[in-house]
Amino acid sequence: MVKKAYSLETKLACIEMKKAGKSNRVIMETLGIKNVSQVKTWWRWYQNDELHRFHQPVGKQYTYGKGMEPLSELEQLRLEVKLLKKYRSLNQAIDKVSLIKLVEEYKKVYPVSVILDCFGVKRSTFYRWKAEGKKSKKRDEVVEKIEQLCMENQFIYGYRTITRLLKKMYGLVVNCKKVYRIMKENGWLCRARPKKAHHLGKPYYVTENKLDRDFQAEQPLEKLVTDITYLYFGNCKLYLSSIMDLYNREIVAYTISDCQDTDFVLDTLSQLSLPQGALLHSDQGSVYTSKAYDQACTEKGITRSMSRKGTPADNACIEWFHSVLKSETFYLHNWRNLTKDSITDIVKNYITFYNKTRIQQRLNDQSPVDYRKLAA
Repeated sequence: MVKKAYSLETKLACIEMKKAGKSNRVIMETLGIKNVSQVKTWWRWYQNDELHRFHQPVGKQYTYGKGMEPLSELEQLRLEVKLLKKYRSLNQAIDKVSLIKLVEEYKKVYPVSVILDCFGVKRSTFYRWKAEGKKSKKRDEVVEKIEQLCMENQFIYGYRTITRLLKKMYGLVVNCKKVYRIMKENGWLCRARPKKAHHLGKPYYVTENKLDRDFQAEQPLEKLVTDITYLYFGNCKLYLSSIMDLYNREIVAYTISDCQDTDFVLDTLSQLSLPQGALLHSDQGSVYTSKAYDQACTEKGITRSMSRKGTPADNACIEWFHSVLKSETFYLHNWRNLTKDSITDIVKNYITFYNKTRIQQRLNDQSPVDYRKLAA
């Protein structure tokens, strides 16, 4: 399709009618203009004070009156000698980086195409090299931020959490697969937790499972879960009894002891002041099925709930916490010759870190304490 060329008089008449408030349709019918975009283009030139563009021929919309005049053969030869001499003086090979630097240095004096012709490089190739350099620079920034986040958090976060932190802290939107690839290449992936086999025992009914894996709570201290885990590290054997609030996954009470008996779990329970009817879920361990523990719960007005025999998934939240505690402390650092006091300090410090600092996706990347405060 051949573009129609309009005379300078038609363009100026269009501007005068536009200034007089005439509509585009009236202008087109009066002057015989076929396309409304033509009227809009001329009016934009007038508003931008680009009056010289009214003289340009058809097809020169983007280059007319811009750029540099072409060089003569003699001037181009001089430029080639000058650029090649510069390369020799710098003792550099003609590579991507040095060519990009040279173009940036001389592009205000000579056209880019002329500089590239001196080295036999196509414009498309040059701009591809330039785009690759920008991508490489951005990738270096992402790698640096990922390493920084991994080191600050002692390599306990997986690639999904690191991806969210990149967006939250630095505003970097990166695909989680890319973050995984970078962390894997550099050995920054968190340690996978060992899988545990299920050892199913004989069914034993004590209290029905009222929680029924509904781990969501509408308010604090509405639903709680409790369990015991072993701390067999160093030359001693300790036990941790903890209670978690399902509202924000906060550890609201815990006890560390070298004896796993009923008094051990009663001490943990005594740390809490719960509202009437609060639901407390546990497994069917002997300490939780004991008469003393049942009486203590009754006195506090607690509603009991128990997992099915040999089904730790019924109490998954507290099981997960105990697993994370060991993975991000004892298993991660491989401490040796630990004493009772050092193990106790490690657990206490980690629970403080978990409650106040460690973010969780289910809590909108807040720590349990921060989530509770924001909700309040």
